[in-house]
Amino acid sequence: MYSQGTKGLSRIKSRIRELVAWADREICMEPDEFAHRMGWTVERVRFGARRYRDPRFDQLRLPHRVTEEVS
Repeated sequence: MYSQGTKGLSRIKSRIRELVAWADREICMEPDEFAHRMGWTVERVRFGARRYRDPRFDQLRLPHRVTEEVS
């Protein structure tokens, strides 16, 4: 039996990683495109999962608390 050794195994692992990355992109393609059109940031969390964030949230500020005077 012919064996390609670790070089062949390395190629197989590399190809599997490529296929997993491709599948991940395909699964999340539509939500990612929507988020990019809206100007949101997209962070890959794990396979098939993303964290979407609208950067405008950083611009929101809490209103200043008005101190009430007690007479």
